Amino acid sequence: MPSGPSTFLTEMAKLGLTFPPRLLPAFKPDPSLTKLPYYYFHLEEDVVPMVSGPGGSNTGQSFLPGFVYVSYVDRVDTGKGIYYMLQNGGWIPGKGARVSEISAFQGLQFFSTPQNAFGWPFEYIPVKKAPGYNTAETGTYLNPFIDIIQIYDTKNVDGADWNMIGPNQWVEARKVAVVFPKPIPPEGVTGNRWIDVNLAEQTLAVYDNYELVFATVIASGLEPFWTKPGLFQIYLKKETETMRNSDPTDFYYLDNVPWTMYFDKARALHGAYWRTRFGYPQSHGCVNLSVGDSHWLFNWAHEGDFVYVHDPSGQTPTDPALYHDWAY
Repeated sequence: MPSGPSTFLTEMAKLGLTFPPRLLPAFKPDPSLTKLPYYYFHLEEDVVPMVSGPGGSNTGQSFLPGFVYVSYVDRVDTGKGIYYMLQNGGWIPGKGARVSEISAFQGLQFFSTPQNAFGWPFEYIPVKKAPGYNTAETGTYLNPFIDIIQIYDTKNVDGADWNMIGPNQWVEARKVAVVFPKPIPPEGVTGNRWIDVNLAEQTLAVYDNYELVFATVIASGLEPFWTKPGLFQIYLKKETETMRNSDPTDFYYLDNVPWTMYFDKARALHGAYWRTRFGYPQSHGCVNLSVGDSHWLFNWAHEGDFVYVHDPSGQTPTDPALYHDWAY
């Protein structure tokens, strides 16, 4: 049996790993896409009254306790309290916190479809010399949402999947949001462009002319507000949207949600300025993206484009009775 360096190189080449390694045919999108012309305030989970002005009396209207973010145009400190002027001219006392920083995370644009799976770690991950929890570490770590890895092989050891990211370099698969490039239209898609949402991996991939052109990390619906699997089409695009549910048992109010693309009743692809991290199910059924990623997608997408939502793990239920008509 032949052995030695040539055999090693041959085996690596079979996995798609060349020396030097083949770079992803990708680049970062325009950073200006991450900017928004709004200022946001997160109300504390209590009744917050509307007032006639700074230090003024209650108007009789209020925000119920819940998940509430408003957009404001002015801030006044009276010396006895801070007040915020909303876009509609109303005022609220400063019971909560300003959104001081919006995630600047952006995915990748592509020149062509990569030959290997790739992804983003969403935790600090030690790199192992071999798959398994009890194997030696290399001394290096992957940084969440900064490092981008290519995946050449996957093995199940100690009851967990491990991804090979280089020669004698392995990481635990469940801590990486992975895109598996597949430029073949899902069943039912007519035309050469579609959006692929992988609920198991928490990733989104965009295909145009049968090539991968964009990919990123998302946050989909958290039980019991799952994002419903299926094939849909974008039926309405809105640059900004107010999302709300007046039910006091699940009250939410989200002002100026950017770059919204509805595809399944109230479920939409949209920017989520209130999210600081992605890669985990967190939403009320919508597909949450960073502001920059939603802006890119909004610019690319047309009403009528297909959205293929799937869960390769099979863990997301498909019974329509489990899905609500509201979402964010």
